[in-house]
Amino acid sequence: MDLRLESFLPYRLNRATAVASKQFSRIYRDEFGLTVPEWRVLATLGQLGTVSAKQIGQHSAMHKTKVSRAVASLQKRRWVTREVDDLDRRIEHLSLTSAGEAAFRRLAPKMLAFEEELLARLAPKQRAQLLQGLALLEEALGIPVAEAVEEEEVG
Repeated sequence: MDLRLESFLPYRLNRATAVASKQFSRIYRDEFGLTVPEWRVLATLGQLGTVSAKQIGQHSAMHKTKVSRAVASLQKRRWVTREVDDLDRRIEHLSLTSAGEAAFRRLAPKMLAFEEELLARLAPKQRAQLLQGLALLEEALGIPVAEAVEEEEVG
């Protein structure tokens, strides 16, 4: 058996993710003072609106304790508000405050610009192949698709 990490897919995916995440962290950490879980909660609420912590965890693939800590931190910053469900007091509906919405509106374009800059390093055909390959891999792993991914023609 000849295991070579350089060609082992999970290792390669993890390595690429680590480098991209480190580069991206300069935006949300340095410019906004956010941790990974905090920016994910902010982005999820910015995208989906009012949802529960459980829904945030499912959407962002984060454990409930990380979501809870991130929500508490964002609540201290007055970026997130909690409202107890009228029918089930165990459920809290989370949403962005006006300050949280303003932060998201400042962060979102920077997130999209980072993605565009990253993908611009690839030729158009390579970019399309990468996005299609990621969609296929997510499907093979049983990762639910939150919304349709724009498909570019690969051929």
